[in-house]
Amino acid sequence: MPRLLYSLILYLLLPFIPLRLLWRARKQPEYLAHWAERFGFYRTATPQPLIWIHAVSVGETRAAAPLIDALQARYPAHRILLTCMTPTGRAAGSQLYGERVLQAYLPYDYPGAVRRFLTHFQPAFGLLMETELWPNLITACKARGVPLALINARLSEKSARGYARFGSLISEALENLPLICAQSAADAERLTQLGATHVDITGNMKFDVAPPIDIAEQAKHLRELWGNDRRVLLAASTREGEEALLLDALDDKSNFLLVIVPRHPQRFDEVAALLAARGIPYQRRSENTQIRDETRVVLGDSMGEMFTYYGAADVAIIGGSLLPYGGQNLIEACALGVPVIIGPHTYNFTQVAQDAIAAGAALRVVDASAAMAQAQRLLENAADKQRMRDAAREFAAAHRGAVEKTMAAIEEKLLAAH
Repeated sequence: MPRLLYSLILYLLLPFIPLRLLWRARKQPEYLAHWAERFGFYRTATPQPLIWIHAVSVGETRAAAPLIDALQARYPAHRILLTCMTPTGRAAGSQLYGERVLQAYLPYDYPGAVRRFLTHFQPAFGLLMETELWPNLITACKARGVPLALINARLSEKSARGYARFGSLISEALENLPLICAQSAADAERLTQLGATHVDITGNMKFDVAPPIDIAEQAKHLRELWGNDRRVLLAASTREGEEALLLDALDDKSNFLLVIVPRHPQRFDEVAALLAARGIPYQRRSENTQIRDETRVVLGDSMGEMFTYYGAADVAIIGGSLLPYGGQNLIEACALGVPVIIGPHTYNFTQVAQDAIAAGAALRVVDASAAMAQAQRLLENAADKQRMRDAAREFAAAHRGAVEKTMAAIEEKLLAAH
């Protein structure tokens, strides 16, 4: 009955979905493409057999990279189908994997759309990344005998409270998943409290994402453009409102170059307008030109270069944590030995943030002003900065291995039962 009511509500909302897509297309025209796929209608050829991975957006798409490598090595006769829900996720998939994978949008969770998706692609098995709980999709996979697992699963206290409001709808979905691979013991506990019955703790696969092999060369080139004699503070994956707070805290006497990389590409022009309105001398990364002496800020308006930004930075402030967005991924910075500063809001990365702070790889601050002050201190204190660099690398290295554990669980507990 709860799932029937859930489906009824979805159908009542159906007329508003095109309006929502049109609204989002104002800033991101890519939302106008591939509408049919969102309702389960596909023209993509379907070579068999397929392994299906669902990664909702950019972060999950990047996190899937080492798993995709492992699956292609273990199942060379299979093709990978990568689904997502956002244009930026799809663009990231194209950039990262090219023709190595098929790509499509996962349909909205309407029973008919889900059936059309499974009929068209007929995946050998499916893997949902992180926190993708779609009751009709999970039920349809069980009914058709498609093995389905939730992997790299995380569930913050805030999300757990939200899911708990749906009671048996969510508990039924979790019970119907034959395998859940949780990032941490805390995630596993929250999932179990909501009704999950088959939970393994396998770690966070984002630790297994390797920087590009030529990252040192790319970072060296970028640093040369910025000026080897200038210290660089990176504000990585910033969210709406955070750029203004950081600029408010930017002292006129600050002698470092601030590099701001907004999380969402549709906001590049918005941040450029903010810098222009404040009269702050800035340049865009997309210009790919030498940074002038008077330039105080670089706007990182490029896609797929986050590792390069980290490799060229001295210290990083992680966006999404200064305002209540839950924080963004700090693991990439640690992997390249960059000292990390995070704000008070990291509920999407609770365990990672706690562990990084305990390891000496990250510092937590209360607001943007404190973040800038700590960054200035580190930029001026070579010894403290080096200690954090060493701690960050050690922290990242110590937590690798989640993909291997996840692959073992998939083979032993998901596929062995089918």
